[in-house]
Amino acid sequence: MAANHTSSSSDLLDLSRWKKVPTFAVMAGVVFLILGLVVEGRHGSETLLKNFGFSWLTGFMFFLSLCLGGLFLTLAHHLFDASWSVPIRRYCEHLACLALPLAVLFIPIVVLAKKMYPWMTMIPDHALHAKHAMLNTDTWFSWYTRVPLYFIIWITISFLLRKYSVAQDKDGAAHWTFKMRRTSYIGIFLFAISLTFAAIDWMKSLQHQWFSTMYGVWYFAGSVWTTIATVYVIGMILRRTGALKNVLFPTHFYYIGSLVFAFTVFYAYVTFSQYFIQSNANMPEEIFWYKMRETGTWWWVGMVVIFGHFFVPFLTLLRIDFKLKLVIMLPVALWAWLMHYTDMCYNILPAARPDNYFLHWMDIGAFLIIGGILATLFIRSLGTTAAYPLRDPRLKESLTSHELPASEAPASH
Repeated sequence: MAANHTSSSSDLLDLSRWKKVPTFAVMAGVVFLILGLVVEGRHGSETLLKNFGFSWLTGFMFFLSLCLGGLFLTLAHHLFDASWSVPIRRYCEHLACLALPLAVLFIPIVVLAKKMYPWMTMIPDHALHAKHAMLNTDTWFSWYTRVPLYFIIWITISFLLRKYSVAQDKDGAAHWTFKMRRTSYIGIFLFAISLTFAAIDWMKSLQHQWFSTMYGVWYFAGSVWTTIATVYVIGMILRRTGALKNVLFPTHFYYIGSLVFAFTVFYAYVTFSQYFIQSNANMPEEIFWYKMRETGTWWWVGMVVIFGHFFVPFLTLLRIDFKLKLVIMLPVALWAWLMHYTDMCYNILPAARPDNYFLHWMDIGAFLIIGGILATLFIRSLGTTAAYPLRDPRLKESLTSHELPASEAPASH
């Protein structure tokens, strides 16, 4: 039975105070981008365009992580028919719907693809010959034709789920719930396939000789980890502004924090497993990828990923009460952003900067521009609907079972 809530103007969010922040980010990003273009302009147009493409791709794949992470959390909510995740479902839907503007923001990568992906213009070697069915530009299933296919899948699933969700707010009819579940049944398979292929196409194929069967899982694990940490902070902000004050409780934040902890371990397991297997096998077509990242300052970037992406959040979140404190979880979320972006750099940029890692002006500019544009659209989208699903059949259960079990409640001091 759905909770007795009705939609009204008071249910809509007033986020006007936040609207200027993304604008300032975009403006700062443009300044950094211009500085980078001036610096790189001395090395010729080819180098400039290539470095711009890699900077843009790094920022793009970071923010695509948040979009796909939001889509996964929405799909998981419907697949498991969860009650605790009802209050966070609506803004996860808005995160997922960022797939549409991301499709537009991918255009520079399509334009510069031949400057970034050597296999597109090189004479085929044995690795490219073995992967020609996927890595090609001249068949019906080429790299270029798959790009719109991925975005069509993500946009269709995310907008359908939000459409049905908003329609459920009006009458609470059961058929909207069933529609969302059926969409999720199909959507989770399309999501898994499209995310895996996109990660391979856009990141792994930068060095096409490398073989990895875990790459899609690696990108999924890092994406969801970062998104859950972001969802925690967004939920806390919306609760403190009043929009989710009466629907989000400590137990919800405890569960979200526990998911951050779980995906910290899952990411580490996937990443270590891939490295352990490939380093032990010591096959040339596999190990060269890691050897490249053990030269120059890339070694230290790898150490940052190992210790920062796992040990720091793992040890921090071992304590139960830390999962309930914004003073702890906000730095953890910011740290997750920093580590995930570092991970994107570690996977993407050695193809352009093989000797040493350095943060380019255009890296900062691309990150701020993409992030600012998406933040503007996200805030605007949040203000068009109720802050949470008003007539979700599990909402009442979520509101009435928010006490932490005694065994999980933090000890009083």
